[in-house]
Amino acid sequence: MSNSSPSSDSPSADNIVPRGDAKGFTQFMKQDLLSGFLVFLIALPLCLGISLASGFPAIAGIFTAIVGAIVTSLISNSELTIKGPAAGLIVIVLGAITDFKATLGDDPEAATRAYQMALAVGFTAGIIQIAFGAFRLGFLGEFFPSSTVHGMLAAIGVIIMSKQIHVVLGVMGIKGEPLELLARVPQSILDMNPEIALIGAISLGILFGWPLIKNKGIRRIPPQLVVILVAIPLGRWFDLEHEHVYTFAHHNYPLGENFLVNVPKNLFAAMAHPDFSVLTQFAAWKWIALFALIGSLESLLSAKAIDLLDPWKRKTDFNRDVLAVGIANTLASSIGGLPMISEIVRSKANIDNGARTRFADLWHGLFLLAFVALVPGLIHQIPLAALAAMLVYTGFRLAHPREFLHVYHVGKEQLLIFVCTLVGVLATDLLIGIGIGIAVKFVVHLINGVPIRSLFKPYLDVEEAGDQTYRVRAYGSAIFSNWIGFKRQLEDIGLAQRNNLIVDLSDTKLVDSSVMEKLHELQRDFEQEGLSLAISGLDMHRQLSEHEFATRKRALKALRRLTVVADAELQDRLVNDFVRLGASGYTLIPCLGAGRRLLASGGEPNSSLVRIEVVVTRPVSDSLLDYLRHDILKEHHVTACVETVDVVNPDHF
Repeated sequence: MSNSSPSSDSPSADNIVPRGDAKGFTQFMKQDLLSGFLVFLIALPLCLGISLASGFPAIAGIFTAIVGAIVTSLISNSELTIKGPAAGLIVIVLGAITDFKATLGDDPEAATRAYQMALAVGFTAGIIQIAFGAFRLGFLGEFFPSSTVHGMLAAIGVIIMSKQIHVVLGVMGIKGEPLELLARVPQSILDMNPEIALIGAISLGILFGWPLIKNKGIRRIPPQLVVILVAIPLGRWFDLEHEHVYTFAHHNYPLGENFLVNVPKNLFAAMAHPDFSVLTQFAAWKWIALFALIGSLESLLSAKAIDLLDPWKRKTDFNRDVLAVGIANTLASSIGGLPMISEIVRSKANIDNGARTRFADLWHGLFLLAFVALVPGLIHQIPLAALAAMLVYTGFRLAHPREFLHVYHVGKEQLLIFVCTLVGVLATDLLIGIGIGIAVKFVVHLINGVPIRSLFKPYLDVEEAGDQTYRVRAYGSAIFSNWIGFKRQLEDIGLAQRNNLIVDLSDTKLVDSSVMEKLHELQRDFEQEGLSLAISGLDMHRQLSEHEFATRKRALKALRRLTVVADAELQDRLVNDFVRLGASGYTLIPCLGAGRRLLASGGEPNSSLVRIEVVVTRPVSDSLLDYLRHDILKEHHVTACVETVDVVNPDHF
């Protein structure tokens, strides 16, 4: 199913909005059961891969998905999100594991104890998330600027790829910082295990090639499932279950079970419990803060994105959703599971597969439970290289070149913040990197004239503007760091009190891209409630790019004024063609004049001339000049000049 309106044979055709209640469970069981099964096929390998990449046992990711599916579907009202382990948290979990191992030194049980310490961190972070939801602190996710969040996710993508590409090549045990791991990729290519690398390369080929397939029926098959169906027979062909050595190009290469997923046959024996003694260490609280803040932020962003794709436009109660995720995280950590969030890829697949309610999430968890309980031996047949390939693909999508282009189109200053965040995370760690990105954003705002007093506090005046309509006038600035207070007042006056709003930004010195994006999101919220939110007062602001979410800075806008002097007989033709090519208005003045040739010959001034002026953007100006060169100047004597002018009310031209 696409994100367009539901088809005529869907329940919405009868004005029925699917709800995850007792009635919805039975009424939409067919659709939710099918979608849950298809999502299970995607989730199984991803849960295993994410868990192993995080330094947890493979089965830990399955525990998380099962607990998340059952618990959150009964508490949250987020109808189409799928809860489970996510690639975005790999860096945090692995960082905690690595940190705790370092403190344990030569302890023979270091790996197990570090795992249990990480579980205690996840449990405590879940308690904090419960508090976020109970005290309605879900709005904290609104603080982080979009460019910083995208930079963080891109950095996480690079880190995932830097770690997993070595596993794809069959080179195990490579450790180091992200930049070190990237630098070691050429050596791993030279040292690769050919048969394992073949499994990895085929897996990558399937994942990257699948979106290129044009047949819609084939594309509906999850590529992760195809990877598993191909990789397991290859693993059996290469006899990975038995330790042996093979020779290729005069080199010997070992193979064995260490290249396969290791899962216990007894689920209860695989459970682990938190080691709360770690909470006495100061370093543990750093990881708790990251788990709680980044996990909640990613979960909120995913839930928001899925709400926009929901064919029935249902809205998630984000405080309730964070509460549900927090409860599920404490339970999952209690039995050995990873932290969870609302996961965007599986949630999008859930929509595409025709899910109606949150019980699709429940079914996907029950299918996972049945699979690992009944056929755990089949999981053991999956080569690690195939799972690593899925994570490399996921990391590439997080750090895709399109992300850089998208941020650049929003504004060059946004690309600066994005890159600083990305480099900061890679060079230091996640928390410091995010701090660097936010600090750069503040510096950019101060350079652009944002008053210090309005960095964190919005200054708003409210006045009545008509029947059930209020004008909210902002002063100083409207930027990411004062948006929470700004939004609260808009929601209170508008959504809570059922009023239409006009947000007047004419007295702001700067409106940043995060606020522009969030204002547009808020407009959709008002529309869903049958209200309107209009944005005004940006006529005197200059956009820092052509993007609709570009930062607006109060200043005169630079446009181009094209002046053409031609014979009066060309008047109608020029005016019509200028308008056709994008001019939104023109000035026409009959005039008297003489050119160089006429002055040289001593002739009388030509009284049959016309002067046409248009004020247009640079692209339109270029189009008009091309038109004059190719269609007019070859046959007629025309004078044309272009100058850059600063204008008031640019939308009037």
